[in-house]
Amino acid sequence: MSTLTLDHVTYTYKNAQKAAVLGISCSFEAGKVYAIVGPSGSGKSTLLSLLAGLDLPTDGTVAFDGKSLAGLDLDRYRRESISMIFQAFHLFPLLTVMENVCFPMELCGIAPKDAKPRAADLLEGVGITKEQMSRFPSKLSGGERQRVAIARSLASNAKIILGDEPTGNLDGANTQNIIEILCSLAHEKGYCVIIVTHDMEVAEAADVALRMRDGELRAVQ
Repeated sequence: MSTLTLDHVTYTYKNAQKAAVLGISCSFEAGKVYAIVGPSGSGKSTLLSLLAGLDLPTDGTVAFDGKSLAGLDLDRYRRESISMIFQAFHLFPLLTVMENVCFPMELCGIAPKDAKPRAADLLEGVGITKEQMSRFPSKLSGGERQRVAIARSLASNAKIILGDEPTGNLDGANTQNIIEILCSLAHEKGYCVIIVTHDMEVAEAADVALRMRDGELRAVQ
């Protein structure tokens, strides 16, 4: 079964003269990496918001495992079914690396004593050392902070990862490292990874590359 399905999805902002997302029908499946490229203002960020359940379509349906988001508890959906990775990392500056990764688990009711071993495993899995786990995010490089953000995105066991320009603040070497981690999560662990990006290196590494223009989504030829 497809993980996320869009059926003739349109979204128009209040008082806008034209739709930001226009009649999109497509599916995003587990085990694949998707890259969505396109110029600024093409509707990429709006589409990501719809997939995340931050907005509901003006028309059409976004469905998770066959169930319309309109009928789901969206807070629970965002907490348990999807995770997001951002260009600016969005780690909590006053929490250590370990505490950042434990936080979403504790929101789901996992006791700190149980969250810490799992957080350590997740951090080690993306190349963060035990010594770095006790640091604050400001003491890490950009690439290290993005790896922490990926580990945090895995903490809730959500199988959909939405990336909003996750390599936008990284150099070439760190970009490649993040691409490899995200591809590994999809291909080896069955995650559905959907990345909005301007980075053609990300698009070339994706299993499926899609282009947005004027609110419409098309496969990259």
